Amino acid sequence: MPRTRALSPHARTVLAILLDAGSQWSHGYDLSRRAEVKSGTLYPLLIRLEAQGYLEAEWQQHTEGGRPPRHAYRLTGSGVQLARANPPGQAATVAWERGAAAI
Repeated sequence: MPRTRALSPHARTVLAILLDAGSQWSHGYDLSRRAEVKSGTLYPLLIRLEAQGYLEAEWQQHTEGGRPPRHAYRLTGSGVQLARANPPGQAATVAWERGAAAI
């Protein structure tokens, strides 16, 4: 029987932020800031979600010349279903709402 793991609070928060973004691309730095997650936690999470088919990722050129390209993320159809089925918990909701208010 395959083992099913519950999503971490960080994963739920990041998924909620990406769900809120809809079809718009989100950059890792913005996700880290809004979710209040350190990059050492965020990027492995994003890599796993992409490998499992829940995220699309692409390199985007920066609008300002001379800046390196940035990795951008958005939910796939199955990612939207995962995010809707796993809303953030109480503590994660507070961080997500603070990030949403910052926009």
